[in-house]
Amino acid sequence: MNTLEQIRQDGALIDAIDWEMTPEEAVRLYLEWGNNWAGGNYVIRSKSDETCYFAVSTWKEPPVIYLIRRNSEEARELARIEMPPRIHKAFIREHGNLKGVYPVEGVIKRWLQQELGWS
Repeated sequence: MNTLEQIRQDGALIDAIDWEMTPEEAVRLYLEWGNNWAGGNYVIRSKSDETCYFAVSTWKEPPVIYLIRRNSEEARELARIEMPPRIHKAFIREHGNLKGVYPVEGVIKRWLQQELGWS
């Protein structure tokens, strides 16, 4: 599994990250792709279509950020990233202690983009 530093060194992987993709949208597109309205931004045409996106899992403590590559057959975790304490605190302030999978947004998204040199 990649580290944040390894992702930082992989320009092709950084370019492949869809910063607007959410876990819910990825499931809708890639697991239910035969049942989707094609009027949105994404259209899944085949099993070779894929996306890379970040998601936050709070099922275990502390919450962890995952970089996921998903297609219609599988979701692979490419990286597991621990949040620095200030990012963790900001996430808990915003979302509380509810268990689940969350999109990367706000302070977490800005932190990741800064760490990866993405602009």
